[in-house]
Amino acid sequence: MTRKQRRMTIIGGSLAVLALAAALVLNALRDSIVFFSTPTMVAEKHVGPGKRFRLGGLVQPGSLQRGDNLAVTFEVADGHAKLPVAYKGILPDLFREGQGVVAEGALDTNGVFKADTVLAKHDETYMPKDVADALKKQGHWKDDYGGTASGGSKPAATTAQGNPQGAVR
Repeated sequence: MTRKQRRMTIIGGSLAVLALAAALVLNALRDSIVFFSTPTMVAEKHVGPGKRFRLGGLVQPGSLQRGDNLAVTFEVADGHAKLPVAYKGILPDLFREGQGVVAEGALDTNGVFKADTVLAKHDETYMPKDVADALKKQGHWKDDYGGTASGGSKPAATTAQGNPQGAVR
């Protein structure tokens, strides 16, 4: 084998290993790439207890209940399905019933979403694109959702502690 053939064999083998590694990483991240799942998507996918994901939708009016030691329960709905959420901590200042929310956490064995982070929309004109599209499909869209904030850009979401998060990921 000449030096040129050895070099080409090493380069070819390295590229094959790199392609295999990239394929494995993309396969592992396939389910994590989704920005959030709606309650309908959670029901359709039959998400098992303990699997972490982001849940997005509207806080169901009349479902917010505050308990002891900052415990809060509420329901997140997307027009077709709703999912109960339990959270312990300080909610963002802009959190309220009827508003868009994205919560991060996992389902427990009782089908309750145990959130460890709750993100609320920053002002009246902010809504994640996927939530807006889902609301349009279901006929729950309001014309004033489509406005933009001053400066023409979408405002950032905030965490329960008030830290900016940029666009909801």
